[in-house]
Amino acid sequence: MDQLVQPVLETAVDKLILTAIPFFVVFMAVELLTLRLAAHHDHHGEADPDERDFVGYEPKDTATSLSMGLGNVAITAGWKLVVIAVYAGLYSLTPLRLDPADWWTWVLLFFADDLAFYLYHRGHHRVRMFWATHVVHHSSQHFNLSTALRQDWTPFTGLLFWLWLPLVGFEPWMIVLAHTWSLLFQFLLHTEAIDKLPRPIEWFFNTPSHHRVHHGSQEQYLDKNYGGILIIWDRLFGTFEPEGERVRYGLTTNIETYNPVRVATHEWADMLRDVRRAPDWRTRAGYLLHGPGWSPEPGDADRADAHGGSTPAPAPEGARASAPAPAMAPTGPSVGATGADRAGASVVASRADGASPAILAAGDAGAATPEGPGGAGAWRDHGPGRPGTIRR
Repeated sequence: MDQLVQPVLETAVDKLILTAIPFFVVFMAVELLTLRLAAHHDHHGEADPDERDFVGYEPKDTATSLSMGLGNVAITAGWKLVVIAVYAGLYSLTPLRLDPADWWTWVLLFFADDLAFYLYHRGHHRVRMFWATHVVHHSSQHFNLSTALRQDWTPFTGLLFWLWLPLVGFEPWMIVLAHTWSLLFQFLLHTEAIDKLPRPIEWFFNTPSHHRVHHGSQEQYLDKNYGGILIIWDRLFGTFEPEGERVRYGLTTNIETYNPVRVATHEWADMLRDVRRAPDWRTRAGYLLHGPGWSPEPGDADRADAHGGSTPAPAPEGARASAPAPAMAPTGPSVGATGADRAGASVVASRADGASPAILAAGDAGAATPEGPGGAGAWRDHGPGRPGTIRR
């Protein structure tokens, strides 16, 4: 097992990621310069009127994203030892072997890892105890390369979705290497500076346009475009959505904080509060295993009230939250933003247009949408005091 672990630590992850850090900084600087130039052209009336209006950078938001990234690196430095040990243990149990000397093994690994990422990503939007981790990445109301570094501090659930790779014969160091190239590729997706690419690329690969959709707040963009490097999985499994209406970023109800600890833990706290208040084990399991925003059926809600619970009765199926979340107070100019309404202010991208299966809006109406995995409960927000419990 040591012979399998050592090459991973020395060659696959540490060197690649450490080498990439200066490139991350350079790319962010280039993006910032590009967005400043676009804002300058817009201010002087030189921009194409049909050109996208960039959200750009906001200093406090960027500082939060970088803090989340640094925390993630520190935590995963220890966690990856567990991941590698699990991969190595499973690999030792299977008689299957895929020889890294064969070129087609790497082709298979590329597609297998990307499919695993699609399943991981979709699962972390559709199951609340997974979403509690992934919500961190969607908590910014901006979309730039620093957003790519806004990573969670609880990276313990992703392992489940890659366990089948060592069992089919991929060596552990190869799997971790695949994690790394996917991570590096996806960093470049988080930008508004690149418009749509040529059609063949847009059809087969994940692109900045596709990933902007994934971070979008509008109803049509929720729970879409989960792909990592390839977008073909979304096309195959019915979760693809092209970029149309200008994307608004953030959660349906934004968490209104730049505090990294709060960003990392807010959904865990809200979920555990729901579990603690639930009247029975079935409802507790629902809060953990159904989608974000799930609440019991009306009969269950009545039982909760009888037991002193706080679960409200669901609104009629298909109802929409009518009140958007309050805007975060501006803290300075949003670098790269254009348009008179954005001058000197941080762009607010709250998901004001209502609840959805991806993250339900926490308006003051107790709204519901008809969708959700399992169909066992209403998708409903938890009121104005519950920002960010909702998805994406």
